[in-house]
Amino acid sequence: MKNYLNILFLGLGMLFPFSMSAQQAEEKLNLMPWPQKIEIKEGTFLLHKDFNLSIKGSYDDRILSYSNSFLRRLDGRTGLFFNQGIIDKNTLFSEKASLKIEIERAGKVELHEDESYTLDVSEDGIVIKAITDLGAIRALETLLQLQTYSADNYYFPFVSITDAPRFPWRGLMIDVSRHFQPVHVIKRNLDAMAAVKLNLFHWHLSDDQGFRVEIKKHPKLTEMGSDGDFYTQSQIKDVVAYAAARGIQVVPEIDVPGHASALLTAYPELGSAVRENSIERNAGIFDPTLDPTNKKTYKLLADIFKEMADLFPSPYVHIGGDENEGKDWDNNQSIQDFMVKNDLQSNHDLQTYFNIKLQKILQKNGKQMIGWEEILTPTIPTSAIIHSWRGENEGLPAKQSLVNAAKNGNQTILSNGYYIDLMYSVEDHYTVDPMPDSDLSEEEKNRILGGEATMWSELTSSKSIDSRIWPRTAAIAERFWSPKEIVSIESMYRRLDVINYQLEELGLHHISNREVVFRNLTHNQATASVKFLSDLCEPLKGYTRNKDGVEYQMYSPFTLFADACIADAQQKRVFASLVSSYVSEGNNAAALRDVLIGWKNNHEEFMKLKGNPKLKQLQPMSENLAIVAELLLNSMEATSKNEDQIKALEEAIIKLNTNELDVEVAIIDSLKELITHLKNKEYSDPKIILEEIQ
Repeated sequence: MKNYLNILFLGLGMLFPFSMSAQQAEEKLNLMPWPQKIEIKEGTFLLHKDFNLSIKGSYDDRILSYSNSFLRRLDGRTGLFFNQGIIDKNTLFSEKASLKIEIERAGKVELHEDESYTLDVSEDGIVIKAITDLGAIRALETLLQLQTYSADNYYFPFVSITDAPRFPWRGLMIDVSRHFQPVHVIKRNLDAMAAVKLNLFHWHLSDDQGFRVEIKKHPKLTEMGSDGDFYTQSQIKDVVAYAAARGIQVVPEIDVPGHASALLTAYPELGSAVRENSIERNAGIFDPTLDPTNKKTYKLLADIFKEMADLFPSPYVHIGGDENEGKDWDNNQSIQDFMVKNDLQSNHDLQTYFNIKLQKILQKNGKQMIGWEEILTPTIPTSAIIHSWRGENEGLPAKQSLVNAAKNGNQTILSNGYYIDLMYSVEDHYTVDPMPDSDLSEEEKNRILGGEATMWSELTSSKSIDSRIWPRTAAIAERFWSPKEIVSIESMYRRLDVINYQLEELGLHHISNREVVFRNLTHNQATASVKFLSDLCEPLKGYTRNKDGVEYQMYSPFTLFADACIADAQQKRVFASLVSSYVSEGNNAAALRDVLIGWKNNHEEFMKLKGNPKLKQLQPMSENLAIVAELLLNSMEATSKNEDQIKALEEAIIKLNTNELDVEVAIIDSLKELITHLKNKEYSDPKIILEEIQ
């Protein structure tokens, strides 16, 4: 070993004297997405205040900015007060730097750009090599996730990583129409996207509930269709630049011809029916639809997309095209006559006519059309990208439109299975792969570009949206980036627990805002007992929380107990593991009793709070949980079967499992498993036990 490695405070670090084995290191790594190839070696690279980095090659300001951000994030995590401050183009490359970044060129923020990299951590230092600075940016995020600690030191384990994305399209869609999301909310989510190597932000900018982008030639669109909540063109440019600095492409969506209530509030003469249109306040599917036979419709859309072409460098524009039920078309005689004249047999044919005209407008502006799967017809041009979203819930085979699009010659992306607004568990999303199990040829498989997590905003505000996106989207990002074989649920949960808190360093509120809701519920009293209950609950899934979209309006509060609960209740897996072990092997009885006693004690703490109407709604849950705990404790300690007690338990669980708070108690299945075990448990005859003792 080189002599300078024995000196503690040198920029190249040193071997940690108690090196982990490769297996121990692998168990401790918290990488997400998991790299394509990783070799873990003996030894660690210690961090200290002389840690520094240097960049070599052809690059622009993006990698400089990202490297500075990396230094500050690493320094903030370790508190070591690095001597190296802000680096710029005048910072000379040094072979003695702790971290050497070598790149060949600045990357383009576009599909299929090279994002590969190699990362080596050894006793000689840390080296990142990449074709483009985008690859180096992805490597820096991996390196941050590698950083770990012991009781005495912060360090990087020795590793050799070769990495590249599995799919080129790795997206997150955020709907800002139903609930407007200010620029700072978008930016903090872009930071989080970059941290987990997502590279495409799909910005859903219009819908029935609002038109959110300034069109200078048609100011009425935002004057009458936005309630004053919209993005100016300067704000749009700012967000696009902010995303590009993180290697993220921004694809805008203007949803037409349906979902057009807000647009038609400004221009009712372009609608397919004569009515007084207004911005929708509820969720749902509504009738107002653009008239595809009116030439003025295309003039307005041409103006909109011309201005948007200047705002968004991306070659892609999403035109929506979903959920048009065609009621207004059916009831408009002029439109029906037009269909007959042009040999259009159905509303689907009419919408294809509309889409083809819209595609020509986009082509004139140098853009390629994307649409939800409803735009897929035999006559739709193969240049259109098909966004697959429907599945078994709509009576269709999962991913069928994805397969159909690929076979038809269209490129396609998947969102079916990644609808994070539905509050399904991270496991539900993680087990969905963008590549279908189908008889696709290699050429057809190559048309499947990747996928997008979709965050529709009917049931979230700018304050709660982070907790609906994260951390589940980090696991989805792994599905888009990592090898298909990375499927361990246990490993995913373990790593996600760590990534969850690291994401908060970026300014997300997905953890901290829950406490704001708890304080609101208690009116600034102690919140521990309410949080305890929330860790056992999950919001109602699917669309059951807001059935038919009539309970929650766009202006309703999202500061209730259900809004503080998350999709994966924090105690669900813990309790399930204890119950499973107890039932199958008789283990962890003491730990299980401690949990049940904790339920009883929590109710006592809950009842100490000064009551208010919101807490009064929570009280039955807390009380029923304590009753279940008491009955279970008695049953576990019983020496003989008590049928009345078992029956009381079953009745108590029915009372506990109510949806009045728009949540489901996430431990119900485990409770039922435990009760079944107690019902079937074989008890020894007390007389036999007495005889054995004698």
